[in-house]
Order: sequence, then structure tokens, then C-alpha cells
Amino acid sequence: MSLLAFARQNARWLAAGALLAFMSSFGQTFFISVFSDQIRTEFGLTHAMWGGIYSLGTTASALVMIWAGTLTDIFRTRSIGVVVFLLLGLACLAMASVPTVLALPFIIFALRLLGQGMSSHLSVVAMSRWFVAGRGRALSISSFGFSIGETFLPISFVFLMSIYSWRSLWVASFAILMAAIPVLLLLLRRERTPQSMAQESMSLGMKDRHWTRRDMLRHPLFWFMIPALLGPSAFSTAFFFQQAHFAEIKGLEHLQLVSFFPIYSVLSVIVMFVSGVVLDRLGSARLLPFYQLPMVIAFACFSLAQSSGMVALGLTFLAVTSGANSTLPNAFWAEFYGTKYLGAIKSLAAAVMVLGSAIGPGLTGLLIDSGFALDQQYLWISLFFLISSGAMTIGVFRARSDLKGFNKNSIGDLG
Repeated sequence: MSLLAFARQNARWLAAGALLAFMSSFGQTFFISVFSDQIRTEFGLTHAMWGGIYSLGTTASALVMIWAGTLTDIFRTRSIGVVVFLLLGLACLAMASVPTVLALPFIIFALRLLGQGMSSHLSVVAMSRWFVAGRGRALSISSFGFSIGETFLPISFVFLMSIYSWRSLWVASFAILMAAIPVLLLLLRRERTPQSMAQESMSLGMKDRHWTRRDMLRHPLFWFMIPALLGPSAFSTAFFFQQAHFAEIKGLEHLQLVSFFPIYSVLSVIVMFVSGVVLDRLGSARLLPFYQLPMVIAFACFSLAQSSGMVALGLTFLAVTSGANSTLPNAFWAEFYGTKYLGAIKSLAAAVMVLGSAIGPGLTGLLIDSGFALDQQYLWISLFFLISSGAMTIGVFRARSDLKGFNKNSIGDLG
């Protein structure tokens, strides 16, 4: 079945996944960081102080996410999605009226838990559970919601801040989320629950069984994957979080830098769809070891950039991993561990990734205030991705022989 035919046949559920992904934008770093300079200026915060507040709220959200993510194994996506949109909207209102710096960690906690955490988790788990043979395509199509958010929201809100106050734009975010609730209810009025899908789409993991979260923690593969889970979340987040400072040290206007983001988003969408199709043919085991290597080049470009062209080149390589990151790791959990306990397993992985997004801004902000230039940091980040790719390769190579049909799925034996 072609990608277009697959999308038409499953439009209702794919659109719901894309909507959940898009609405997560209001708790994602690429959106919150648009307001970084205004927040730091209004409350008199240094880079380290703002990064510390952001990291504190994000770390707390990662801890809660370990429990909250398991709710997707129990309740309908339709029901949880409405609650998440409502609470995320209230968090946006809280940011619009934040009275004191003491309230910021709590508001960041709510935005990160409900946006980056639960809304994106709901999208990924639903697609991974509802689709088996077309899992890669489903993840790539639903992840288009992330790309739309990354493409249009930063540049739109940076422009709108020249007309409206930053606080009023958070009120607008609340309104968007409230308008999304009836749309989600309409799309999922015939939603399938995890229980009712048991016979249709439950798929087994390694050694032909469903793995619990406890089983996963006892297997070495998860621990080999941790650097790869932390890396993109930590350092892509750090790049977008420090975008205003990065533009300043590279001699760019902030609006000039964010004008490159649509190019980044378009490229990531292309890679996302391609990776989804290839994933359905080859499986995640063959693709995972390579997908973070473009990050090595991306951060080297950011470090060495002396022109906007080099920054654009770095964003190009960043887009390659970003696009593949929307499909490959998410399919990995279902492919290696099965789908019966996917909510619990994926919630722990999501918590690790959210924790990474807490580490990145806090660490880079602290190092900036300590006199360690951001472009120097990016060289070390480049090296980190080389190491994480090696660890992931070892872990996947050791475990892939336990996957049912791994040898049968080869195309041309692939060597």
C-alpha cells in the first residue's frame, strides 16, 4: 500500500496523532525559548539562572512522567488527550500571568509535563499500538504535527512579539489549545482502546514475548540506549533554548536565525517520511546505529560557523537526525519489547528524554556563565554523539538476534 493510500485509509487516527503532536509544541523548548529573552529581562535572570529554573521544572516533569505515562495502558487516548489539552491550556494562562520568579519552576513543570511529556507520548504510543505493519508510516505521518509546530510557531510568535506583548501570546496559546479539544473528540469519536485492540494489533518483542518495564530494566539493551536517548533531547533542546544567545555570538539577528527553521523543518519532514517507509521495510535494528551520526557534523558546523551559510548547513544535518528521531526510536520500543506494556515502557524512555531536555539548557547556561563559550561546548557535544552512536550500535547488535524474523527481513542480505 502506498503512503498516500495508507494515509487516506487511516486518516482519522493519523490526524488525531498529528494533532496531539502539534499541540505538544506549547510545552516544547523550541516554543518556550522564543520567550527566553523577555522572561530573563523581566525577572532579571542570568543565562544560568533561567537555565536552572528550566532544568528544575523539566526534571520534575520527567520524574512524574514515569507514572503519568502508564495511564496510556489503561485509558483511551481520547479521554486523556482532552484532559492534557485542558491542563496544558491552563499552564499557558499561568505563564501569561506569572507574577514572580518563584512561580516559574512550577509553570515550566506543567508546560513540560503536559506538552513535551504527555501530549507527545500519547501521539507516539497510540500510533505504535494501533499500527503494526504500517507503524513506521503511521509514526512519520503523525509526527508531521511536530514539524508543523517547529516550522510555523517560532517564526510566527517572534514576529507577533513585535506587535503584542509576550504575555498576551501565551493567552493566544491557551485559546488554540481549547479550540483543539472538540477537534480531538471528533476525530476519535470511534477510538479503539488498548484492550479492544488486543487481538488486532498486539505485537511481540524480543524472544517472542511482551516485556514489562521491570524486564526491560534487567536487560542490557536499555542501558546501552540511554546515551542515545539523552543526546538528541539534551542538545537539540540546548540549541533551540540558547538560540538567541547563539545568534548573538554568531553576529546574526534573532529573526534571521529563526528564518532558517522552516528549512530545517522541511528537511526533517522529508527525512521523517523516508525513514518511516524504510523502517517498515528494514526494521529499526538495521537503522538505529546510523541515525545520530549527522548530529556529529551538525554541532561541529555550529561550533565553527562564521557565516549564516555554515549555520544553515548545521541545521541541515540536524534535520536528518531530527526527522529520523520521529520514527526510529519510537518504533524501536514496540519492535524490541512488544506493545502490551508499551505505555509503561515508553513512559520511562520519555522520562529519560525529558530529563535530557532538562540537562541540556541547564548545563549550557551554567557553562556560558562560567566563561565556557557556547561554540566551544558544541565541539564536545559533537564528540558525545560519536560515543552515543557507538554504544547504541553495540547494544542493538547484541540484541537483534532475539527479534523474530530478523534474518528473514533482510533485503539483498545487506551484507
